[in-house]
Amino acid sequence: MALAATFAVVHPASEPASEILFRYYVDVVGRFHGREASDDEVLRALIDEPSDDLTGDSGLLVVAYLGSELVGCGGIRFVSDDTAELTRLFVDTSARGSGVGASIVEFLEGFVQQSHRTSIRLDTRADLVEARRLYAKLGYQEVRAFNNEPFAEVWFEKSLR
Repeated sequence: MALAATFAVVHPASEPASEILFRYYVDVVGRFHGREASDDEVLRALIDEPSDDLTGDSGLLVVAYLGSELVGCGGIRFVSDDTAELTRLFVDTSARGSGVGASIVEFLEGFVQQSHRTSIRLDTRADLVEARRLYAKLGYQEVRAFNNEPFAEVWFEKSLR
C-alpha cells in the first residue's frame, strides 16, 4: 500500500524548505547544464532566484512528505487579485511516479481557490518534460508568454472557475 503525501506550509527560510529547495536547484541546474550541478552553482541559483516572497500576503510554500521523508515542494505567488503563479514544484527522484507532484499541485490549487483567485499560471523550461506532461494531465493549457523570465520557454494556465 502506497503512502499518501502529507503537506506542511513552511516559511521559505525554514530547515525543511532550505533542504528541499537545495535539492530542487540541484535537479534543475544540473539538467540545464546536462551534468551534475556544483554546490556553488546551486547556491548562486538560490541567491539569484530567492523564494522569500512565498510567504504572507504574497504567496506560500509547501513541503511534501511520504511518511517522515521530505520528498517535494511547491509554491504559489499571488500576482494579482485574479491570478496566482505556481512555482518551485519539485519531487525528489525517490518519489517520482508516486503521484506526489499531482498532489502538491492540487493542494496548492486549493489555496488559490480559497484566496478567490480564478486562474493559476506557470512557466517552465522545455527540457522539463515530466513537469510539462503533469501540467497537461492536470488541465493546464499552453498559453502565450506572459513574462520574459530568462529560463522560461513554455507557459501554462488553468482556470479554477
